[in-house]
Parts: sequence; C-alpha cells; structure tokens
Amino acid sequence: MKVAVFCGSGHGRLPVYAEQAVRLGTLLAESGAELVFGGGHVGLMGTIADAVLNAGGKVTGVIPTALRDREIAHPGLTSLFVVKDMHERKAKMSAIADAFVAMPGGAGTMEEIFEAWTWAMLGYHHKPCAFLNVNGYYDKLIDFIDHMVGESFMRERYRDMLIIENDPEQLLQSLRAYQPPASKWE
Repeated sequence: MKVAVFCGSGHGRLPVYAEQAVRLGTLLAESGAELVFGGGHVGLMGTIADAVLNAGGKVTGVIPTALRDREIAHPGLTSLFVVKDMHERKAKMSAIADAFVAMPGGAGTMEEIFEAWTWAMLGYHHKPCAFLNVNGYYDKLIDFIDHMVGESFMRERYRDMLIIENDPEQLLQSLRAYQPPASKWE
C-alpha cells in the first residue's frame, strides 16, 4: 500500500507532532507500506520521510519545480517527481497513492485532504481518506464537519467515510480495513 501523507512544512508548537510523524513513518516502513508525500525535507514532511527511510522503507516525493528550486527538496528519497505546479503535484500524488492521510498542518494540508476526500465523495476514486488527530489537533474541524451534516450540507455517509484516528497503528489498521460507501450518483 502506498500512503500519501499531507502534513505541515513546520514542526508545530508541541514535540508530540514530530513524535507521531516518526511513529507513523516507522510503522509504514515496518508494515511494508510506502510513503508518498510532498517531497520536502522541512517540517513534519521531512520528519516522516526520514522516519520511513531510517526504518528501511520506500519514499516517493512529488514536488513542484519552484519549491525544488528553493532547495527544499529532500535529497535522500527512493524517488522524486518534479512537477510543474501544485495542481500537477496533487494529481500525481492521487495517481500514485492508495490512501490519503492528513497529519497536523496548515492551509495546504487542509486543501490537499479536502480535495482527496471530495474526489472520493464524487466517486473519482475509492481510496480511504483519514485524519491522524494528534493531540486533538483536528477536534474543532471534526466538530465543524459534523455541523455540515447537521445543517444538511453533507450526507452523513460521506462524513462516515472519513477515518479519524488518534493513534498511528490504529490508523494503518483502519486504512487497510476501509470499505468505500456506495457512489453518490448511484
């Protein structure tokens, strides 16, 4: 399984974010899963890539030319795709990955996981989308998603298709056990 992980280009305020990135990366490698990520060596992106590599796993990065040219590309990856822009990056990651996970991050992380989840809702793919809710980072977002359901802007079955786990090991088990709902258009 190839798991795309979207996460911050910073480390965050608390050490637990990096600790869980190391834990998830180590578990990915130990389980034979491969990491697909944004290709940078900075922040949680670099932390999880290093953890996978240090545990003997495979890591594929996908980075836009402009970011590579700013010297933030991770130098030690199994493979690195250099693409034109962020749109091409997301399309490439989506084509490669079998699952999508959001760790703590900022607006880019939100945009990436929400696009992958929207594509799943529309039936463009049937891959799991998940949040690793480290230290309750996504609690308020999850509350808002539930509010969208409560206000009838989202069907409950699309909320239910999201995997939300606090523990990296449980997250990987849930990804493997995922069963997509029926298509929106069926």
